[in-house]
Amino acid sequence: MTAAEAKATKGAATRERILEVAERLVLKQGYTGTSIDDILRHAHITKGGFFYHFSGKNDLAIGLMQRYQRNDHAFFMDLATRARELVEDPLHQLLLFLKLMSDEMANLPEVHPGCLVATFVYESEQVDDRVREINVGVLQAWRNLFSEQIANVDTRYEKCLDVDNDALADMLTSVIEGGIIISKALSERRILADQILQYRNYIRLLYGIA
Repeated sequence: MTAAEAKATKGAATRERILEVAERLVLKQGYTGTSIDDILRHAHITKGGFFYHFSGKNDLAIGLMQRYQRNDHAFFMDLATRARELVEDPLHQLLLFLKLMSDEMANLPEVHPGCLVATFVYESEQVDDRVREINVGVLQAWRNLFSEQIANVDTRYEKCLDVDNDALADMLTSVIEGGIIISKALSERRILADQILQYRNYIRLLYGIA
Protein backbone atom coordinates (compact mmCIF):
# COMPACT_ATOMS: atom_id res chain seq x y z
CA MET A 1 0.00 0.00 0.00
CA THR A 2 1.34 3.43 -0.93
CA ALA A 3 1.53 6.32 1.51
CA ALA A 4 -1.36 8.01 -0.27
CA GLU A 5 -3.49 4.86 -0.06
CA ALA A 6 -2.66 4.44 3.62
CA LYS A 7 -3.65 8.05 4.29
CA ALA A 8 -6.93 7.60 2.40
CA THR A 9 -7.70 4.40 4.33
CA LYS A 10 -6.98 6.08 7.64
CA GLY A 11 -9.11 9.06 6.63
CA ALA A 12 -12.02 6.84 5.66
CA ALA A 13 -11.78 5.01 8.98
CA THR A 14 -11.79 8.31 10.89
CA ARG A 15 -14.81 9.57 8.96
CA GLU A 16 -16.67 6.33 9.65
CA ARG A 17 -15.84 6.55 13.36
CA ILE A 18 -17.19 10.10 13.48
CA LEU A 19 -20.41 8.99 11.78
CA GLU A 20 -20.83 5.96 14.05
CA VAL A 21 -20.37 8.03 17.20
CA ALA A 22 -22.56 10.86 15.89
CA GLU A 23 -25.39 8.49 14.99
CA ARG A 24 -25.31 6.87 18.42
CA LEU A 25 -25.38 10.26 20.16
CA VAL A 26 -28.06 11.75 17.90
CA LEU A 27 -30.34 8.76 18.44
CA LYS A 28 -29.82 9.05 22.19
CA GLN A 29 -29.81 12.83 22.68
CA GLY A 30 -31.44 14.19 19.54
CA TYR A 31 -29.76 16.23 16.82
CA THR A 32 -30.16 19.55 18.62
CA GLY A 33 -28.97 18.03 21.87
CA THR A 34 -25.76 16.69 20.32
CA SER A 35 -22.89 19.13 19.97
CA ILE A 36 -19.75 18.82 17.92
CA ASP A 37 -17.81 18.83 21.20
CA ASP A 38 -19.83 15.77 22.33
CA ILE A 39 -18.82 13.97 19.15
CA LEU A 40 -15.16 14.98 19.50
CA ARG A 41 -15.04 13.68 23.05
CA HIS A 42 -16.68 10.32 22.30
CA ALA A 43 -14.86 9.77 19.00
CA HIS A 44 -11.50 10.78 20.50
CA ILE A 45 -10.61 13.13 17.67
CA THR A 46 -9.52 16.74 17.48
CA LYS A 47 -11.65 19.59 16.20
CA GLY A 48 -9.32 19.82 13.22
CA GLY A 49 -9.91 16.14 12.51
CA PHE A 50 -13.66 16.70 12.52
CA PHE A 51 -13.57 19.72 10.24
CA TYR A 52 -11.26 17.93 7.84
CA HIS A 53 -14.20 15.63 7.06
CA PHE A 54 -17.22 17.86 7.68
CA SER A 55 -17.69 21.58 7.16
CA GLY A 56 -20.12 21.80 10.07
CA LYS A 57 -22.99 20.16 11.87
CA ASN A 58 -25.39 20.30 8.92
CA ASP A 59 -22.78 18.70 6.68
CA LEU A 60 -22.48 15.98 9.32
CA ALA A 61 -26.28 15.50 9.17
CA ILE A 62 -26.02 15.04 5.40
CA GLY A 63 -23.27 12.47 5.90
CA LEU A 64 -25.34 10.65 8.52
CA MET A 65 -28.38 10.43 6.25
CA GLN A 66 -26.36 9.39 3.19
CA ARG A 67 -24.74 6.62 5.22
CA TYR A 68 -28.11 5.59 6.65
CA GLN A 69 -29.62 5.57 3.15
CA ARG A 70 -26.88 3.25 1.84
CA ASN A 71 -27.01 0.87 4.79
CA ASP A 72 -30.80 0.83 4.87
CA HIS A 73 -31.02 0.06 1.15
CA ALA A 74 -28.50 -2.76 1.50
CA PHE A 75 -30.42 -4.22 4.48
CA PHE A 76 -33.80 -4.34 2.75
CA MET A 77 -32.40 -5.50 -0.59
CA ASP A 78 -30.59 -8.34 1.16
CA LEU A 79 -33.84 -9.47 2.79
CA ALA A 80 -35.73 -9.21 -0.51
CA THR A 81 -33.02 -11.11 -2.39
CA ARG A 82 -32.93 -13.89 0.19
CA ALA A 83 -36.71 -14.23 0.01
CA ARG A 84 -36.66 -14.42 -3.81
CA GLU A 85 -33.91 -17.03 -3.77
CA LEU A 86 -35.76 -19.26 -1.30
CA VAL A 87 -39.30 -19.20 -2.74
CA GLU A 88 -40.83 -18.45 -6.14
CA ASP A 89 -44.41 -17.60 -5.19
CA PRO A 90 -44.69 -13.77 -4.76
CA LEU A 91 -46.99 -13.95 -1.73
CA HIS A 92 -44.71 -16.36 0.07
CA GLN A 93 -41.76 -14.15 -0.91
CA LEU A 94 -43.44 -11.20 0.82
CA LEU A 95 -44.32 -13.28 3.88
CA LEU A 96 -40.76 -14.58 4.08
CA PHE A 97 -39.38 -11.07 3.63
CA LEU A 98 -41.43 -9.96 6.64
CA LYS A 99 -40.39 -13.00 8.68
CA LEU A 100 -36.73 -12.39 7.92
CA MET A 101 -37.12 -8.74 8.92
CA SER A 102 -38.80 -9.73 12.18
CA ASP A 103 -36.03 -12.23 12.92
CA GLU A 104 -33.37 -9.57 12.33
CA MET A 105 -35.10 -7.22 14.77
CA ALA A 106 -35.61 -10.01 17.33
CA ASN A 107 -31.90 -10.85 17.18
CA LEU A 108 -30.71 -7.35 18.02
CA PRO A 109 -28.57 -7.50 21.18
CA GLU A 110 -30.47 -4.58 22.72
CA VAL A 111 -33.63 -2.56 22.17
CA HIS A 112 -33.56 -0.87 18.76
CA PRO A 113 -31.75 2.46 19.29
CA GLY A 114 -34.09 4.48 17.09
CA CYS A 115 -34.31 5.76 13.53
CA LEU A 116 -32.50 8.70 11.97
CA VAL A 117 -35.40 9.26 9.59
CA ALA A 118 -37.75 9.90 12.52
CA THR A 119 -35.14 12.00 14.30
CA PHE A 120 -34.67 14.36 11.37
CA VAL A 121 -38.42 14.55 10.74
CA TYR A 122 -38.94 15.69 14.33
CA GLU A 123 -36.07 18.18 14.05
CA SER A 124 -36.51 19.15 10.40
CA GLU A 125 -36.24 22.87 11.16
CA GLN A 126 -32.70 22.34 12.48
CA VAL A 127 -31.32 21.03 9.15
CA ASP A 128 -31.32 22.27 5.57
CA ASP A 129 -33.25 21.13 2.51
CA ARG A 130 -30.58 18.61 1.52
CA VAL A 131 -31.11 16.57 4.69
CA ARG A 132 -34.88 16.81 4.30
CA GLU A 133 -34.61 15.65 0.67
CA ILE A 134 -32.57 12.59 1.66
CA ASN A 135 -35.12 11.82 4.38
CA VAL A 136 -37.96 11.96 1.86
CA GLY A 137 -35.92 9.79 -0.49
CA VAL A 138 -35.54 7.09 2.16
CA LEU A 139 -39.27 7.06 2.85
CA GLN A 140 -40.09 6.93 -0.85
CA ALA A 141 -37.63 4.08 -1.33
CA TRP A 142 -39.39 2.12 1.43
CA ARG A 143 -42.77 2.79 -0.20
CA ASN A 144 -41.50 1.75 -3.63
CA LEU A 145 -39.87 -1.46 -2.39
CA PHE A 146 -42.82 -2.60 -0.29
CA SER A 147 -45.42 -1.53 -2.88
CA GLU A 148 -43.57 -3.35 -5.66
CA GLN A 149 -43.58 -6.56 -3.63
CA ILE A 150 -47.32 -6.20 -3.00
CA ALA A 151 -47.96 -5.50 -6.70
CA ASN A 152 -46.15 -8.75 -7.53
CA VAL A 153 -48.49 -10.60 -5.19
CA ASP A 154 -51.46 -9.03 -6.98
CA THR A 155 -50.45 -10.74 -10.22
CA ARG A 156 -51.44 -14.09 -8.68
CA TYR A 157 -53.68 -13.32 -5.71
CA GLU A 158 -56.73 -11.15 -5.11
CA LYS A 159 -57.15 -9.06 -1.97
CA CYS A 160 -60.22 -9.53 0.22
CA LEU A 161 -60.47 -5.73 0.56
CA ASP A 162 -59.86 -2.84 -1.81
CA VAL A 163 -56.59 -1.52 -0.38
CA ASP A 164 -54.22 0.81 -2.21
CA ASN A 165 -50.75 -0.70 -2.50
CA ASP A 166 -48.91 2.48 -1.56
CA ALA A 167 -51.11 2.83 1.53
CA LEU A 168 -50.39 -0.79 2.41
CA ALA A 169 -46.66 -0.15 1.93
CA ASP A 170 -46.83 2.97 4.12
CA MET A 171 -48.61 0.88 6.75
CA LEU A 172 -45.52 -1.32 7.01
CA THR A 173 -43.36 1.78 7.45
CA SER A 174 -45.73 2.93 10.20
CA VAL A 175 -45.52 -0.48 11.88
CA ILE A 176 -41.72 -0.41 11.82
CA GLU A 177 -41.40 3.18 13.07
CA GLY A 178 -44.13 2.74 15.67
CA GLY A 179 -42.61 -0.55 16.82
CA ILE A 180 -39.26 1.15 17.30
CA ILE A 181 -40.84 3.89 19.43
CA ILE A 182 -42.85 1.51 21.62
CA SER A 183 -39.94 -0.91 22.04
CA LYS A 184 -37.67 1.93 23.09
CA ALA A 185 -40.22 3.55 25.40
CA LEU A 186 -41.05 0.30 27.19
CA SER A 187 -37.55 -1.18 26.93
CA GLU A 188 -39.03 -4.36 25.45
CA ARG A 189 -36.92 -5.63 22.58
CA ARG A 190 -39.50 -8.09 21.22
CA ILE A 191 -42.21 -5.52 20.51
CA LEU A 192 -40.74 -4.36 17.19
CA ALA A 193 -40.31 -7.92 15.92
CA ASP A 194 -43.80 -8.88 17.07
CA GLN A 195 -45.40 -5.87 15.37
CA ILE A 196 -43.82 -6.86 12.06
CA LEU A 197 -45.28 -10.34 12.50
CA GLN A 198 -48.69 -8.80 13.18
CA TYR A 199 -48.43 -6.95 9.87
CA ARG A 200 -47.50 -10.27 8.28
CA ASN A 201 -50.66 -11.79 9.75
CA TYR A 202 -52.67 -8.93 8.25
CA ILE A 203 -51.17 -9.67 4.82
CA ARG A 204 -52.17 -13.33 5.16
CA LEU A 205 -55.74 -12.37 6.03
CA LEU A 206 -55.87 -9.75 3.29
CA TYR A 207 -55.06 -12.36 0.68
CA GLY A 208 -57.30 -14.97 2.28
CA ILE A 209 -54.77 -17.55 3.41
CA ALA A 210 -54.76 -19.26 6.78
